[in-house]
Amino acid sequence: MLELTMASVSGADAGATAGMLMADAPSEPGAVLRVGRDRSVCRLATPDDWLFVSRTHLEFRCGPDGTWSVAWVRGSNPDPASEVRVVSGGAARPLAYGGVAPLGRGGSGEVVIQDRSGPRSVNVGFYHEG
Repeated sequence: MLELTMASVSGADAGATAGMLMADAPSEPGAVLRVGRDRSVCRLATPDDWLFVSRTHLEFRCGPDGTWSVAWVRGSNPDPASEVRVVSGGAARPLAYGGVAPLGRGGSGEVVIQDRSGPRSVNVGFYHEG
């Protein structure tokens, strides 16, 4: 089982969150959880006017062995309006545009989508039961 929590944070609101959402999926091969602005395909959706987040920005996917990974889905723009980093085990590592990172079994952390033009971010916490 992969559990996700998402908070949209704006620095203009002095650290206040615009909303907290949760989603989960069983660790079955082919299971997918998406994060972005498009509510028709994303289980966790950000505010519509947060254009630094693509319609489908992140995709959490369960592989054939039951382990999860996160991908930064390439959008229609050649250069993204955000940066993405994966924070786990006390270390933060950038995720390349179009890149994929494994999530450790039995691990937890967060994936942060940071707006390049302002103090806004989307923080997606994850917990992968092991």
